[in-house]
Amino acid sequence: MLGSGPPAAHLSSMQDPTREAAFDLLAAVLDGHRPLEEALDRLPALMVRDKAAARRLAASVLRRLGSLDAVLAPLLRKEPPGAVRHVLRLGAAGLLLLDTPAHAAVGTAVGLSRSRGLAPFAALVNAVLRRVAETGPTALAAMDGVRVDTPDWLWASWGARARVIGRAHQAPVPIDLTLKPGAAPPPGGERLPTGSIRFPSGTRVIDLPAYSEGTFWVQDAAAALPARLLAARPGEHVADLCAAPGGKTAQIAATGARVIAVERDAGRIIRLRENLARLRLTAEVVHEDAAAWEAASLDAILLDAPCTATGTIRRHPDVARLKRPRDVATASAAQDRLLTHSGRLLRSGGRLVYSVCSLQPEEGAPRIERLLASGGWRPSPFTAQELADLPEARTADGYLRTDPGMWADRGGMDGFFAARLQKI
Repeated sequence: MLGSGPPAAHLSSMQDPTREAAFDLLAAVLDGHRPLEEALDRLPALMVRDKAAARRLAASVLRRLGSLDAVLAPLLRKEPPGAVRHVLRLGAAGLLLLDTPAHAAVGTAVGLSRSRGLAPFAALVNAVLRRVAETGPTALAAMDGVRVDTPDWLWASWGARARVIGRAHQAPVPIDLTLKPGAAPPPGGERLPTGSIRFPSGTRVIDLPAYSEGTFWVQDAAAALPARLLAARPGEHVADLCAAPGGKTAQIAATGARVIAVERDAGRIIRLRENLARLRLTAEVVHEDAAAWEAASLDAILLDAPCTATGTIRRHPDVARLKRPRDVATASAAQDRLLTHSGRLLRSGGRLVYSVCSLQPEEGAPRIERLLASGGWRPSPFTAQELADLPEARTADGYLRTDPGMWADRGGMDGFFAARLQKI
């Protein structure tokens, strides 16, 4: 129970830079339709701790947006302005998801409403959040949060796996590392069956021993599979198309192959180069659209194609709020163009691994089937032996399909599709 609480004058003065920044992040995503990480980069200078806390608060709202709105709905007589709803969502998230003391959650929300020019709604914010503190926990426990927090079109597209996927999206997300060959894992991590090293959610990677020595990089366990399945060999001429931020480029380079990393985004290329430099790995970096880049007689290509990224919602909850069904068709068309162009770059007998971090069926097998129907390719299925450490991810056609519901007892994994083909 909140009780009588602090006086109104005190409530109006409880300003918090974390919530101010989180408000801006929510507005950027839900009103400006910008990705959360892009919005985070645009925030004014903040302490690292404040920035991380703001992201965590905004991500908590985005992850449980349906549930929070359902808790608020019966407490509102009419729809408030969008900015006021953001304030209420942030306050409700503090109360129901982040264990913020009630007086602090309500007080900072009232202060936020005043600092954002919403003073006429301060009393409403105060009254509604006091009710949330009293009735919200019971209301939240009574609802089907997994279903409410998943947009309808995504739920329908994920079929029988929708519930386990949605449940995984609500769990804490661990940090996975890929090690350079022969490197010792940092202490305290769990070695996964696929070889990745897993640390608990919230681990500060830069604080781990040997980070500065470049012996590992952050990469979800599922994201590490496509490059592993490409099986590049020393001396091979290999292209990583759409390469940034560079985790897969690093995997290929670590095999001793000659790697060309192709990336069209100038900003992401900076990060790619920085990552390779820290890891002390070598790759030729090309700033160009992979669909227009020209090369000849490559031995192998890894095409980690642009996609809707719905397989990463557990890490990037804004994806569920930004993507729409039409984006699947747009992404599929771009994937087809890249797949067709890849055939012009490979030598006869060369191999292609296509991957997407998407859970949408249209971005997976149909893209491969379309390419095969065009001629000039033959399937090269992943074998049971290659996926012996993750047999549930091998489909009947020999493709790779992971989703966040796999390894639920270990913390899950991102959703990926991958297929391997050989050029005839």
